[in-house]
Amino acid sequence: MEKIYTIPVNETFEEQDGCPFCRLFSRLESDELDIILGASLMEPDIRIETNKKGFCHAHYEKMFEGKNRLGLGLMLETHIAELITRLEKMPLLSDKTKATSDYLEEASHSCYICDRIENNFEKMIECACILWETDEAFREKFAKTPYFCIEHYSRMMKCATTFVSKKVRPDFYKAASTIELAYLKELQGDVSWFCKKFDYRYDDEPWGNSKDAVERAIKSVYHK
Repeated sequence: MEKIYTIPVNETFEEQDGCPFCRLFSRLESDELDIILGASLMEPDIRIETNKKGFCHAHYEKMFEGKNRLGLGLMLETHIAELITRLEKMPLLSDKTKATSDYLEEASHSCYICDRIENNFEKMIECACILWETDEAFREKFAKTPYFCIEHYSRMMKCATTFVSKKVRPDFYKAASTIELAYLKELQGDVSWFCKKFDYRYDDEPWGNSKDAVERAIKSVYHK
């Protein structure tokens, strides 16, 4: 297991603030945005990849918000040139039209940054599963995790089928599901009370932890 993954995974689980995988994802994304808008954008091998893949709309927006608009412009210039070159070679009105539509479908959904993040993020989820089984200190950090968003909880549980041994896998599932169900039940209670507070019969009752329940539910349950 490479330290390049164990260190950030350990550090993130120490923070005990929301879904640890959401934080790992955000850090990976931030790092990739800094890299691509830095000196890397002029490296020939990277430009070949960005010309081919381009970026998703979300990452174009985030790069546009950055300070290197010239760099973004240069990447767009050569990426668009690549699109033109490819499309000029593809017949639109023939029995090969499907090849053109398939290419356009791929080009409209591919993203250099998403691919880079996914490559490292998957390994970090794998690392967390391995650490849970092999590192008692990490297991204690894991047990204190407030919650996992549904997307990352699902990915982690699926990953455990490969990276947690059969002998302790039931224990892993129990530890993870205990955290998740406890939080979801608490959250459901807060959302339910939030809804009841709109009924005049509950006007004089305290809000408790329900005032921001909807915001917390969106933030904590659904990774964006």
